[in-house]
Amino acid sequence: MTFVLATNNQGKAREIKPLFDAAGLKLISLADLGLSFEAREDGKTFADNAMQKATETAAFLVNKSMSEYAVLADDSGLVIDALDGQPGVDSALFMGRDTPYEVKNQSLLDMLVNTPCHMRTARFICTLACVFPGGSSGSMLMAEGVIEGSIAHNASGIGGFGYDPIFHYPPFGKTLAELTCEEKSQVSHRGQAIQKMIGLIIDADFNNK
Repeated sequence: MTFVLATNNQGKAREIKPLFDAAGLKLISLADLGLSFEAREDGKTFADNAMQKATETAAFLVNKSMSEYAVLADDSGLVIDALDGQPGVDSALFMGRDTPYEVKNQSLLDMLVNTPCHMRTARFICTLACVFPGGSSGSMLMAEGVIEGSIAHNASGIGGFGYDPIFHYPPFGKTLAELTCEEKSQVSHRGQAIQKMIGLIIDADFNNK
């Protein structure tokens, strides 16, 4: 079975595909199929949005006569305690979807400029949803990963994407953007969720259904 990743974000695809490859699971992106699709993201939780993206993308593929694919979707975001959980489930839409993350990151740093270190706690949350070919919500698998850290005082690092340059991970003493791909996949919220999802797929023999 081939899994289609329901995203137009190639940064996510670069993080997820190697882990699926290592598990012997075939994952492709919508771009690999020559397609682009934006599902709604109007849920109140990361899980709501992940399920919405998975089922709507599956329905889109069915309409394209591509009902043989399983669909994997993720919703993730940065939750900052001092900002009452912002940007949270609106992380991708914060300041507008097309606003460069350099601008978004600097805006968040400016909002926290007078916030002391002990109050800069934050976490990344990722929820994954995977549906069988055809998009049946009754056959959906769910997994979640969380990484705890804090917001740095300055952006640092050129790896990763999105809010990674401002998220400081205490065990490594670096931002996520300063980690190697291998380091990040081991500890990140998305890496955790992917590994859990792969386990669920294997346990459910999802790959052979």
